[in-house]
Amino acid sequence: MTDWIARCPECQVTIGPLVGSEVVCRACGAAFRCLDGIWDFLRRDRRADVERFLGSYGIVRRAEGRGSPDPAYYLALPDVPADDPLAGQWRMRKRSWEHLRGAVLAGLPPGSRVLDLGAGVGWLARRVTSSGHHALAVDLSDDGLDGLGAAVRSGAPFPCVRADFSRLPLADASAAVVVFNASFHYAADPVAVLLEAKRVLLPGGRVVVMDSPLYRHAAAGDAMVAERRADYLDRFGTASASLGSIEFLTPEMLARLSGSTGVVWTSSQPWYGWRWWCRPSRARLRRRREPSRFVMFAGRFDGPPEVTDARWRAPGRRVRWSAR
Repeated sequence: MTDWIARCPECQVTIGPLVGSEVVCRACGAAFRCLDGIWDFLRRDRRADVERFLGSYGIVRRAEGRGSPDPAYYLALPDVPADDPLAGQWRMRKRSWEHLRGAVLAGLPPGSRVLDLGAGVGWLARRVTSSGHHALAVDLSDDGLDGLGAAVRSGAPFPCVRADFSRLPLADASAAVVVFNASFHYAADPVAVLLEAKRVLLPGGRVVVMDSPLYRHAAAGDAMVAERRADYLDRFGTASASLGSIEFLTPEMLARLSGSTGVVWTSSQPWYGWRWWCRPSRARLRRRREPSRFVMFAGRFDGPPEVTDARWRAPGRRVRWSAR
């Protein structure tokens, strides 16, 4: 495990190495503690909103059958038993991991630092660590079955940090890669979140958005959100509280983010199987709304200022996007 340098999320002053059981900001006096293996850097002004969100979010997640009392379950992720209630989702996450490893991590020097944002139970941070790199897991949830608590309970060989994506408690130029792990669509202010990722990236580093739902048109995404809320109310008795997140991505959103932050996107398509690939065609034949797609976006902040253009290609081919 390597030391990461902490930064105060309250006054944004560098504190020092993230070691021991407590670090204190000499500028504002704020103290940040490591409790039960999880560093708590959640800002005071965000706690009430976050706890309200996690309360209803947890109801849905538990009802879906997430997590296990067996620590070995987390050590094996994204591999799960065939009868796991979310086996289909985990198969997709495994494909996403394999694509990330081959397309991004394979080009890194050994021992590079990788920031896992939206780490949840820490499965991706664990895979990154086993690949010879240094990971740090960040999430809002410290839940023992479906959050950072599960990562700690299963022996996380990486630091676990509770914090906001828009105010990361890390010094400038901390990581070679920042991965939004099925989490970028939870951002309320994606510009602020991307600029924060830019701040903590080393020169030449990359930000990766993976496993966030993507639609060609915002109307389809809005319809998905409405359908999901109605379904949650019907099945779980809650629509799940919101932090004002954007919920999904579109090519137009990505183009606007490029213009606002200077990020230059390169996109590629993980292969999730023919059945998944044919979903749009089946939806058109059945006159249903456009289904979500999952494309991996890797961004740099030091490239040429244009936005990449593109079309959908055959499986395994690079995908390039246009805002048209």
